Amino acid sequence: MSTSAHSHDVEEGLDFRPRFDASGLVTCVATDAASGDVLMVAHMNDEALRKTIASGEAWYYSRSRKALWRKGESSGHTQRVVEMRMDCDQDAVWIRVEQTGAACHTGRRSCFYRKVGTGDGGVQLSFVDADRVFDPKKVYRT
Repeated sequence: MSTSAHSHDVEEGLDFRPRFDASGLVTCVATDAASGDVLMVAHMNDEALRKTIASGEAWYYSRSRKALWRKGESSGHTQRVVEMRMDCDQDAVWIRVEQTGAACHTGRRSCFYRKVGTGDGGVQLSFVDADRVFDPKKVYRT
């Protein structure tokens, strides 16, 4: 099959054919189903993707721990999947979720709590929507 025919099948077809990277992962963007806010970006391997589809709960693969994890298994701050979409070439996933509690391991509602701006010192970050929902030191006792 030619590359263009394969691309057409992936981009226009209805077959579920996730394209995992060399590490066996796809990027997943999770947004709040009600507000549309971006909550987090993580990765899924084949098992995480299939568990998410089967259970309706968000499962991810931690690159740092090299382990599968269900969102909320430690914190209790879960994500119920309302809708899952694949991008055009099936190498990224978007899930719209009902978030219970916070999405970020720092205790914030979203992982995107700093705004990029410029000032006299060059590029700088500033806090926005950065209030903590929980204290990560109390939740993640390691």
